[in-house]
Amino acid sequence: MSKFTDNVKIPKDAGWLIPGLQVKRWFLLIFLGSVLIVVGLLILCDIRPIFYTMEFIRKFATKVSTEWIAFAVVMFGAALFFKGWQKTNLSMLDLNNGKDNGMILEALYRRRKLNRGPKIVAIGGGTGLSMLLKGIKHITNNITAVVTVGDDGGSSGRLREELGILPPGDIRNCIAALADDEDLVTKLFQYRFKSGEGLEGHSFGNLFLTALCSITGDMVRAVKESSNVLSIRGRVLPSTLDDMKLVAEMEDGRVIHGESNIPEAHGKIKRLYTDPRNCKALEEVIYAIRNADLIILGPGSLYTSVIPNLLIEEIAKEVANASAKKIYVCNIMTQPGETDGYSASDHIQALMQHANSRKIIEAVLVNDFLPTNLADKYKMAHSYPVKIDYENIRKLGVEIFSKKLIEDSKEGLVRHSSHRVARAVYYWFRRELKKDKKTKKIAKVKQGA
Repeated sequence: MSKFTDNVKIPKDAGWLIPGLQVKRWFLLIFLGSVLIVVGLLILCDIRPIFYTMEFIRKFATKVSTEWIAFAVVMFGAALFFKGWQKTNLSMLDLNNGKDNGMILEALYRRRKLNRGPKIVAIGGGTGLSMLLKGIKHITNNITAVVTVGDDGGSSGRLREELGILPPGDIRNCIAALADDEDLVTKLFQYRFKSGEGLEGHSFGNLFLTALCSITGDMVRAVKESSNVLSIRGRVLPSTLDDMKLVAEMEDGRVIHGESNIPEAHGKIKRLYTDPRNCKALEEVIYAIRNADLIILGPGSLYTSVIPNLLIEEIAKEVANASAKKIYVCNIMTQPGETDGYSASDHIQALMQHANSRKIIEAVLVNDFLPTNLADKYKMAHSYPVKIDYENIRKLGVEIFSKKLIEDSKEGLVRHSSHRVARAVYYWFRRELKKDKKTKKIAKVKQGA
């Protein structure tokens, strides 16, 4: 019938009785209410339903076992009531919409289960963050994606320059990642115009967000309304509403303005900062970080997707002081123009330096598998596997957690697998929670000794 009943053979209608759906309690409530209404009406009409019912049962019970009669009546009545309730609601709410009951049950079960999942805050931008969200949404519905707003290239850059709005591109990708992939509306949201004067290069989602921002007067409200349209799991928030632009100071003394220009400078970045310097964090972002169970940084472009969020002082401080578990998903390959020659410890040091704290991460998730036939295009682009320098990472006080994170590829391509990354992060998180519980138990035993 569905994924959650693959291992147990049960009738389709019985699937509604699976634990965790939070439906059975309402069946019982409606049933009791119906019985009380009928009994009350009969008493009002002076029919004395209880007396006559008991009298009938007493006479009938002399010939047939009372237990069997009661069981048969209750089961028959419950079956009729349940079937009528189910069909009525499906008809009224039009939940079927071409789908069978199995798909509806699966969606309901998944929603109830995921609503009880951990509170996760994912911080980043670009394709790295949207990749992560595609996997995380199968673990919990309590997701807050904090997205950088420093993008100034492509469709987002044009809209930002012409209309003065926050760049919608990364926000759009995250909204689409948290929605159902098969949804036609999601595909429409990601559609990019290939021709048309003024339209070429723009995505429908970017234009949609821009129009909503103009109508509502607020990008946060525009994102919320877009999220409602796509019924996403979790929420997407810009890290700031300020018109933040990125500025990179290179080791050779050059100062590069603009996110899209930084990789093109082909130099080593000494430090990154924002213009204006003191961007204000969104209040909802601060609240989400304070209440998070798990904070994930990366993966994605180190200097143009992940670090820009930490340049907002309030966000960096809250992440450092958060009680949540904190992990950084390191990139698999170096990025030309940004992280040439960087090892895993170099990535971590850059994060700590720009956040002005060594407490922003507890562990780093690294990929420990590469295809033997690594595609030549990486070498041609001067992109190489990020070296995992274990000793240097440990010196930074960061735990190393390694897993195979890439998708299987016969062509030798290196791409993060959203499901493998999400499973690895969640496994580490659950393991750390168990460690904490064990530590607390030992501490209690020592106190009592």
